[in-house]
Amino acid sequence: MNRPFKPDLALEKRLSDKLLDVFIRAGLVIALVMLCYRIFSPFLGLMMWALILAITLYPLHQKLAGGLGGRQGRAATLLVLAGIALVVVPTALLASSMGDSIHHLIASVKDNSFAIPAPPEKVADWPVVGEKLAAAWSMAHSDLPAFMQKLQPQIGDLAKKALGMVASIGSGMLMFLFSFIIAGVIMAFGESGERGARAIFHRVAGQARGEEFNKLSTATVRAVAMGVIGVACIQAIIVGLALLVAGIPWAGVLALIMLLLGIAQIPALLVTLPAIAYMWTIGDYGTVAAASYSVLLIVAGSADNVLKPLMLGRGVDAPMPVVLLGALGGMAASGILGMFVGATLLALGYQIFMGWVAAGDEVEPAEDDSQPVA
Repeated sequence: MNRPFKPDLALEKRLSDKLLDVFIRAGLVIALVMLCYRIFSPFLGLMMWALILAITLYPLHQKLAGGLGGRQGRAATLLVLAGIALVVVPTALLASSMGDSIHHLIASVKDNSFAIPAPPEKVADWPVVGEKLAAAWSMAHSDLPAFMQKLQPQIGDLAKKALGMVASIGSGMLMFLFSFIIAGVIMAFGESGERGARAIFHRVAGQARGEEFNKLSTATVRAVAMGVIGVACIQAIIVGLALLVAGIPWAGVLALIMLLLGIAQIPALLVTLPAIAYMWTIGDYGTVAAASYSVLLIVAGSADNVLKPLMLGRGVDAPMPVVLLGALGGMAASGILGMFVGATLLALGYQIFMGWVAAGDEVEPAEDDSQPVA
């Protein structure tokens, strides 16, 4: 005879109490994480950029510290000062040039001193857009105030965006300065930081996989930051300074375009060749000066051919569209600083994900090709 089932009320109470205890603890942990994130979020971009700089420059810092008798703090200080002198100062000059160009353009439009040359006759023969473009160009040449009045809403929005971009560059440079200083502090305590990062990866992914992800993360950050972003930034600064020396207008804007082209791995000739053509066609340069500046711009535009073998090493494993999307998405989200952080983070995420996929393929057992014996 089957006895009726009697639930163990004591066991159910213990289980419900344990489950309630787990939920309460999980809720407290989630609340603590959210509060910590809310407090830390204003400094997230700053700390991420500082960490990327520290990881990228740490091998150079160690070599410099070795030459100084192992003085980690002194080596970090010298590296930060050198970085400020070599990066921040030229970038500030280019940003100032961009701001001056934009203000000059707005002022010349307001006092009707801005002039547009007549369009070439061949423009009207261009397919699809030739006639409309020639008509608008001719109107702008003959009656610029009326043309500007027609485009007043668009020009006002464009001017606001341009001035906002200049302000964003200024705040980005200030944040870059602070992040460079914080990166120096991180490098001064690099050994303990490296042990902490390794311990975190081991805790998250296990001993073997954590060590692999630690090395992969470090290598990817250095490859992307130095081989792609670093080369593009250095070349943009070199080309921008060459444009300033040559007296080319809008040197700051052209340097920013050069930076985006460098990240996209597009040749610098798209910027330097029009600048060289401008010098030879306007007639304001002597033959010797135009030739000298042309050589200077060609050499500056070819700097990536020297920098890439030195800084890229064995190359970036992440596909270039991943790096480009990360850079553009980061710039849209957080300005100039976000461009560096976005490209590095997206490439790092891609590398970790593909490493995880490859590791899963490796642990699958090989198929047994042997035939059963009859």
